[in-house]
Amino acid sequence: MDEAGSCASGGGFRPGVDSLDEPPNSRIFLVISKYTPESVLRERFSPFGEIQDIWVVRDKHTKESKGIAFVKFARSSQACRAMEEMHGQCLSPSDTKPIKVFIAQSRSSGSHRDVEDEELTRIFVMIPKSYTEEDLREKFKVYGDIEYCSIIKNKVTGESKGLGYVRYLKPSQAAQAIENCDRSFRAILAEPKNKASESSEQDYYSNMRQETLGHEPRVNMFPFGEQQSEFSSFDKNDNRGQESISKRLSVVSRVPFTEEQLFSIFDIVPGLEYCEVQRDPYSNYGHGVVQYFNVASAIYAKYKLHGFQYPPGNRIGVSFIDDGSNASDLLRKMATQMVAAQLASMVWNNPSQQQFLQFGGSSGSQLPQIQTDVVLPSCKKKAPPETPVKERLFIVFNPHPLPLDVLEDIFCRFGNLIEVYLVSGKNVGYAKYADRVSANDAITTLHGKILNGVRLKVMLADSPREESNKRQRTY
Repeated sequence: MDEAGSCASGGGFRPGVDSLDEPPNSRIFLVISKYTPESVLRERFSPFGEIQDIWVVRDKHTKESKGIAFVKFARSSQACRAMEEMHGQCLSPSDTKPIKVFIAQSRSSGSHRDVEDEELTRIFVMIPKSYTEEDLREKFKVYGDIEYCSIIKNKVTGESKGLGYVRYLKPSQAAQAIENCDRSFRAILAEPKNKASESSEQDYYSNMRQETLGHEPRVNMFPFGEQQSEFSSFDKNDNRGQESISKRLSVVSRVPFTEEQLFSIFDIVPGLEYCEVQRDPYSNYGHGVVQYFNVASAIYAKYKLHGFQYPPGNRIGVSFIDDGSNASDLLRKMATQMVAAQLASMVWNNPSQQQFLQFGGSSGSQLPQIQTDVVLPSCKKKAPPETPVKERLFIVFNPHPLPLDVLEDIFCRFGNLIEVYLVSGKNVGYAKYADRVSANDAITTLHGKILNGVRLKVMLADSPREESNKRQRTY
């Protein structure tokens, strides 16, 4: 389409190019008769809401209409309702062909296709973790007919992540929900489930990522040593005393980004649980949600990446999302996890320090201290050493093993523990149980969790039948 050479009829005020898509999806694209005047368009479309501009595309030489027009509304819901009710209608009795009405694609997207209805009916919301799908449906059904609701859950524990989707039958209903729901839900349009990989937008950012990152290791993306002062000055005016602290971060950029790019940036900081890229209907900015397994990683990521330039010249903004957690408790847990990790690392790297830690002062008589967000059962007695083994667990530690007494205290809490031991010189260990239920409980509770600053991977090892055929350990 030759938009550069077109002009407006009427010569009235038109919003600037930067505001044509504010809010996004508030502009409709019309295929009409070449003889339809602007006055008819205004008359037929003004019942749907405030019209900010009408633009009839004309030939730059003859000034004749090309049969194409744009109508800019003040709100996205107004544009969506106009599309729903006017598509396929005739503007006047003399028209022989019905008009076509679509939501116009954002001018900054680099794509010339029109927005499909599927992209306009599914919204992404942040919800309390206690919400069920029925609660979510009840809260949002006031805005229109809901096709389905879904809550994002942890694949291991089945617990809600405090995020959900609502799919409406009509785009105008989704737009109404975004515009009118409580701002605490932070409702925005969700990315399409099956976004075409060949789209020009993805090609553009894929090429940009290659040009920016090249084939260097990801750790070289962030020259912290050289730019730390720059980050500090960018973050210097933040009011940390009043800012909520949590494991979830909001990421905003003037330039849209893909989920792959967001992951590659924030995965530099260990402990990334998941990330989600969303479309903000109130701006053309990139917006995403990042969550870490622990608050220490989130704080470090916020401090290091707030103000980072990606791509060069574009600073990303990183802020905490208030999830209702107690900031002082989170900071206390973070500090104890860091101290525990440093002590454990010192013991592992220098075994001569073990005697000092175990027998120095009165600490030798105390039970091992466990710092974690995981809710652990109370301590239970170990099973006798001669008890038959029903299940054996394989344990992987990152970055280093936990002390044996701490490890035993953790795994005995699920009952029927026979023995737990470490493999010398490696970051792995085993736990033997006299009951399969106890072993499965340990896997469900501990796999992927952080205890005393160490992440555990807990999984089934060899079957009990193979255990009796193995040679007795000599270490």
